[in-house]
Amino acid sequence: MMAGLPASLSGQDVGSFAYLTIKDRIPQILTKAIDTLHRHKSEIFEKHGEKGMEAEKKAISLLSKLRNELQTDKPITPLVEKFADTDIWNQYLEYQQSLLNESDGKPRWFHSPWLFVECYLYRRIHEAVIQSPPIDDFDVFRESKEQNFFESQEPIMALCIHLQELKKTIEDLGENQLKNEFFKLLQISLWGNKCDLSLSGGETSSQKVNIMNSLEGLKPLILVNDTERLWSLLSSRKKTREDVPITRVDIVLDNSGFELVTDLILADFLLSSKLATEVHFYGKTIPWFVSDTTIHDFNWLIEEVKRSGHKGVSGCGVDWEGYVKAGRWVYHDHMFWTLPHAFCAMPQVAPDLYAELQKAHLILFKGDLNYRKLTGDRKWEFTVPFHQALNGFHPAPLCSIRTLKAETQVGLLPGQGEQLTVSEPHWLTTGKYGIFQFDGPL
Repeated sequence: MMAGLPASLSGQDVGSFAYLTIKDRIPQILTKAIDTLHRHKSEIFEKHGEKGMEAEKKAISLLSKLRNELQTDKPITPLVEKFADTDIWNQYLEYQQSLLNESDGKPRWFHSPWLFVECYLYRRIHEAVIQSPPIDDFDVFRESKEQNFFESQEPIMALCIHLQELKKTIEDLGENQLKNEFFKLLQISLWGNKCDLSLSGGETSSQKVNIMNSLEGLKPLILVNDTERLWSLLSSRKKTREDVPITRVDIVLDNSGFELVTDLILADFLLSSKLATEVHFYGKTIPWFVSDTTIHDFNWLIEEVKRSGHKGVSGCGVDWEGYVKAGRWVYHDHMFWTLPHAFCAMPQVAPDLYAELQKAHLILFKGDLNYRKLTGDRKWEFTVPFHQALNGFHPAPLCSIRTLKAETQVGLLPGQGEQLTVSEPHWLTTGKYGIFQFDGPL
């Protein structure tokens, strides 16, 4: 443990959410990945013949071995397949080993930091696939992500129609009306974060109802609400647009499917309302945490929205494709997002990415994993200031938009966390509560 920092969350705390994730949810996710490969056997054979069948068997064998290692708490082994990030991963594994006492031997699944082992799991899933050409580009989670999108059609349609109607009158809206719409779309993006397939073990977690009708009732569940500070920052830049012609908002994405739609609707509103002049998105370079967004998911979703039979929906897809082509929406890939490091290590591990984020006027970090990495996934006291928990990570003004699905939360009022624990023992992990937690110049 680093000096002055609390201990990491880990599976050695029996009964904790980390423990239950490693014991139950992760084996379930691996079983589903193996099942997906089985079910695509004939498709793989049609495309690749016998070579494909051998590759499918190899990938299944490697995933089954991984599941066995995890369930028997075997030592965590170095990555073997050479990939852009292999050396960084193996160095991090050595670093974890250096933190252990000699008697402890090697890092193990239930005894190492949860953030590390959970990220390592998804990196090993990817390794099983890339070790199995010609199916080395197979995304074992793609089917689940696409299913999430298709099962959420009604609320997606309602949101797209709302946005298209809003854009027709956006020039005529007074400041208060614009502010209210901004807050509404921020909240939709927050509650869109509930659709998390890694939380449900890869089972369906689509959005079935029109979230706009529920916003007022959900407001009391926002434990930290710094949306006024976001409005203040963006609206003041808009008022001085002649002096500052560019306002760049960066969104570090979380889940694809319904949540990604809510993020793109927010991003469209930022441009249409002139609160931003460009939006930059960051996704994962490899399939990650079941439902996280990759460049394929990003492009696929825009194409699907564009192809919708409903004019109000397809209009959004056409606009979004236009923003990408015009360079007003920019998608970035960087392998740092799929490394095990907390974000405070970014200036050393990925200085190029840190420098890119410094160009933003506001960064929105979506979802739970990003929050865990922002705060180092540690056993912080509930009242520790967010700025302190960021441990030196301050590339630009930033805001975490997250529904709570892990046992770490900072920046609460005295007694707030304790009261919730008494009334709802699992309040930290159900996704019921949300936050907009801002860090920037006061």
